[in-house]
Formats: sequence, C-alpha cells, structure tokens
Amino acid sequence: MEWTIFIILATLFVAYTNGANDNFKGVATLFGSGTTDYRKALGWATITTLAGSVTAFFFATNLVKTFSGKGLVPDALIATPEFLLAVALGASATVLLATLTGIPISTTHSLTGALVGAGLVAIGADLGFSTLGKNFFIPLLSIPFIAVVFTFVVYMVFRFSRQKLGVGRSTCVCMGEKVIPVANVNLVNGQMFSVAELKSMEIFVDEKVECQARALDRYEGRVMGIDAQQILDTLHFASAGAVSFARGLNDTPKIVALAVTTGALGLKLNIGLVAIVMALGGILSAKKVAETMSHRITAMNHGQGFTANLITAILVIFASKMGVPVSTTHVSCGSLFGIGLVNGKANWKIIGGIVSAWVLTLPIAALLSAGFYWGLRMIGS
Repeated sequence: MEWTIFIILATLFVAYTNGANDNFKGVATLFGSGTTDYRKALGWATITTLAGSVTAFFFATNLVKTFSGKGLVPDALIATPEFLLAVALGASATVLLATLTGIPISTTHSLTGALVGAGLVAIGADLGFSTLGKNFFIPLLSIPFIAVVFTFVVYMVFRFSRQKLGVGRSTCVCMGEKVIPVANVNLVNGQMFSVAELKSMEIFVDEKVECQARALDRYEGRVMGIDAQQILDTLHFASAGAVSFARGLNDTPKIVALAVTTGALGLKLNIGLVAIVMALGGILSAKKVAETMSHRITAMNHGQGFTANLITAILVIFASKMGVPVSTTHVSCGSLFGIGLVNGKANWKIIGGIVSAWVLTLPIAALLSAGFYWGLRMIGS
C-alpha cells in the first residue's frame, strides 16, 4: 500500500512537470508573433489540452496500455515498485530541472533515459541497447531537421501565394512620451517620489512587446471577401489548438500508464487526476519555457508564427496516426528553428543550448533514476 501511494504521487509529479514544460509548446507562436498575449495563449493551451485529456478519458480502455520497458528492460522488471518509482522520479526530476531553466525538452526521452539508468543498475549489460537507436537517436537527429526543412519550404510557398493574392504587410511605428526621473526622495514611510523629471519621445518598431500588443505588422487585403489578417489569426488559433489537443490525447495515457501498473484508484480516476495536474503544471509553471519558445529562439511575425505552428500540427498528428515515435518538443522547436533560418533572426546561442539539452536529456535522466533505484533498493532491503 505504501509503495502504491508513492508511485501515484510520483506519477502526478511527472504529470505536473510535463504540463509545466510542454503545455505552452502548441501556442508559443501565438504569443511570439503577437497574435495574442500570454494569458490568452495559456488559456487556449489549457482548454485544448484538457479537451485531449477528456477524450482520452472516454476512450481510456483503447488508449491506455501497460507501461512497458520499450525493449530496453524486461516488462517483469517494470512491475516491481522500486523500479517504477525510480523511473518516475528520475524522469520528472529531469523535466523539472529543464523547466526551471526555461529549456524545452521531451518527457518521453526523459522516461526513456530513466528506464536506461534504473535498468543498468537492475540488470546491467542485459539492457536492450539496440532499441535506443530506433527510439531515441534516430528521432532526435531526424525530426527537428525535417521540421526545419518543411517550415522553410512551406513559408516560402505561403509568401509567394500571399504576394500573388495581393495581400500586403503593414508595419506600425509606435511613438510615445517617456518620463525619466532625475532625482528621487525617500520618505520616512518608505515611499518615493520624483522631484525633477525629463520628458522625451520614445520610438520603437517591430521588436517591442508594446508594439505587438497594438497589432504591429499586420496583413492587409482580402481573400474571398474576408479580411486576410482575420483568416490568418483564425487558422493560427485552430492549428495551435490542434497541437495542444493532440498532446493531451497522447501524453495523458502515457503518464497514466505509470500509475495503472499499481492497479489502484481505477483507470478513469487516474486519467482525471493526471489531466488536472498536467493543467495545473502548465498554468503555474510554464512561464520560463513559454518565454524561451516564444521570444528567445527567434523573432517572428504573424505569418511566420502560423507557418511554424501549422507544420508542428501536421507532423505531430500525421506521426501519431502512423505510429512514428516523435516528440512534440522536437517538432515545435524545429519549426521555430526553420522560421529563424528563413527570416535571419535565429538566436543560434539559444538554439545550440536547446539542442545540447536534448542530447543530455537521456544521460541526466539515466543518472538520476539509477541513483533513485539504488537508494530505493537499499531501503527495501
């Protein structure tokens, strides 16, 4: 009974960190392009992800499968509570570390790394290393590259089509008065006021969030009688919702499978708890990852943001249908890398840091889970 409680709590920890790191990925381009603000983007991500989780709730029997060793470790080993708890703790701790530093990583790869680490301690050389290439290294090398190429090509096609349709771009220049305090006086009660000030004019174009909030860099023209910007924004929200829905549908059963192994609480109650905790993780702790994905990888306008999000939605949903193991993180970030390449505004230092974190995800999760498993086994003995 004690092991069961700890495993359920660890599973909810995985759900929370997953929500914190993954929840905003589907809507990052909405915020980054200035299509909407952070709170509205987060709200849309939460609603659509919950919708995916609810869908998983109604189709639980078909979607939730027993958490397996994925060919890395024997499934019989997974059934032991010490091993399962070590994997959950190792994976969630890895995702938490990345989230605290604002780096988007893959929860699935964290789980894979945790399986490797605890598996090495448990069975040593009998670990199925051959499956790592198929489940980790090949997707890591190929999926971001595919997303970059697709985004680059599709954006060029969209830009050509926009020009042919006569849809142009207009950029606003924001100008306002700026008050600069010259001297400040501290009162006894801690309040401060300015005794002298200068006034100057501040002008900024394109990059400032204040300008983005005033609908900077919009598209002008009509397509089939409908405002082009309105069409773009609607499609952008729809594609963002599709990515978040697919993430909720795919990730919820994956995380629930950890708790299902214990046989406690019941399948649908576990799904409900995981869905709620995933949403809480996104609401309370997504800010740093959101800022990285929306503003630090590359600057983007409305059309570029939509293109990146559309490619993410298509690749994630298509891969899920085909049973191809892809990470929403790698696809969404790869699409943003592609936009940075096409508009020349990529922050290669940040991109390099993200890619390095992807490479380190497996070994860090492995080390953590190995330590957890060793400690838990010592306690159990």
